[in-house]
Amino acid sequence: MTVAEMLSRISSRELTEWQVYEELHGPLCGERDDRLAALIAHTVANANRRRRAPYPYGDFLLTWGAGRRRREQSTEEMLAIVIGINKAMGGADLRPAADPG
Repeated sequence: MTVAEMLSRISSRELTEWQVYEELHGPLCGERDDRLAALIAHTVANANRRRRAPYPYGDFLLTWGAGRRRREQSTEEMLAIVIGINKAMGGADLRPAADPG
């Protein structure tokens, strides 16, 4: 399915819900794929390292949800991100105009 086909079949709200789900719980493909990708990256990095200690496998594992360390975003920062995404996707700002008075 192309991106255009997917966007014609799924609402913006549902797409956002799936994005939030993945942010909290990790990719839909599951943890095993993350571990296999980490193993490959670990092997390649250690095979190409110069004379230094091997890189630990854990450095290549992705963490999702509660395992991630993130700085809290302010409401203003979150709104700015949403406005930017909306603009990039050609959306219209439907918020009422601020009263100048």
